[in-house]
Amino acid sequence: MNDKNNILLISDDEKFSKILISKLIFLRCNDNIVISKFHEAVNSTRIYAPDIILVHGHSEIETYNLIKNLRKNKSVRIILISDSYDSEFILSAYDCGADDFILSSAEDFEFVLRIVQNIKNNSVKQMLLRNYHILEQLNVVDSETEIYNYTFAKQVIENYIDDNLLDSGCFVVLGADENSKTKFDIKKMALALKNSTRVDDIITMGKGAKFYLLLPKTDLNKALVVFQKIKESCASDFEICAGISSIAHKNFEQIERDALNAFSNAISTHSEYIFADDDKEDNLNDWLEDSNNTKKGYKIFRQIFNKKMQKVIAPVFYRLQKSYEEKLFKTEIEQYTNEEQCVFNLRNEKLESTLRIVYPGFAKIIVYITHEGLDSPENREIQLALTKISQKELGKIVEDFIKEFKSASV
Repeated sequence: MNDKNNILLISDDEKFSKILISKLIFLRCNDNIVISKFHEAVNSTRIYAPDIILVHGHSEIETYNLIKNLRKNKSVRIILISDSYDSEFILSAYDCGADDFILSSAEDFEFVLRIVQNIKNNSVKQMLLRNYHILEQLNVVDSETEIYNYTFAKQVIENYIDDNLLDSGCFVVLGADENSKTKFDIKKMALALKNSTRVDDIITMGKGAKFYLLLPKTDLNKALVVFQKIKESCASDFEICAGISSIAHKNFEQIERDALNAFSNAISTHSEYIFADDDKEDNLNDWLEDSNNTKKGYKIFRQIFNKKMQKVIAPVFYRLQKSYEEKLFKTEIEQYTNEEQCVFNLRNEKLESTLRIVYPGFAKIIVYITHEGLDSPENREIQLALTKISQKELGKIVEDFIKEFKSASV
């Protein structure tokens, strides 16, 4: 902690300001406390260079704008003092850049403890900022995006995995989709990543105009949740897609190769994301293709199908539902998967169409396509080996089904 800490109190309530100063008498005698009005706050910050800023809640808009302005200074701690426990007001203040909050009616000891704790936190923050500037000078961190440069991505990710003995998690490659390359903004993408991830997640620049994201102890489904959050943050500016790979039992080169291949497949198939096949699934496919194993029990086939349903069928159904919800006019889209069947259903005033995947047992599935009221060849069934159930293959079948629905319901 510093020997001297400047504390700036911003408030238009003189009576409260005097009461608060009396509550802070237990701070060290060489700490300096300055009071400022709201309209003088920014100028006072420049003059006194405070370590801690206490913002006594004014009108909501003025308070939010002030905190946003003060937050431009990354080396200061901002504490909101609220007259009431208004959760919406407090959370919005956090979104604007506040570090902490306390009720104005809090006991004296609580004020002292809270401010002392923030002084300690600020000391840590100052140290981290100094370290960050060193990394910036060494070009380890990109000055524009504040993210690790690609040159150091391998070292940073491998060090994190080794230091934390990490044996589970996901590695994600993200970038602009085919239609958004001209609109892609690296700074906005970097901001969306930082706003959508946790402190334990590792973000680096990737090859070309791409980003790498390491999600420790995160399974594929939860990685997809993070991706959707990032995608929503970018949606107003550009569209993104992703290649997602598990990290278990792989070195960095394998992780990067698998995720980049999945990303390339997502680009080529116009998919939002593709899961890279992991080693276990490859081994299962190899086993399925071995004719000497046809006597194996039904149970292992069911396990393989369940895995395909989780990693291939459900993601494809979800992606295409989201993709076509706004493209199909006055059409209701439903999709679900369970132990009995996997269904993708389209319905409007003129037609109802259903794509149904059924697992009859052993090494194949059957895809039943039914357009209500139409004769063959539109209504048909497709037999597909378990080894052929990939996101690319299934995506093509479902998209062809959607195209048939569109043309038949005109």
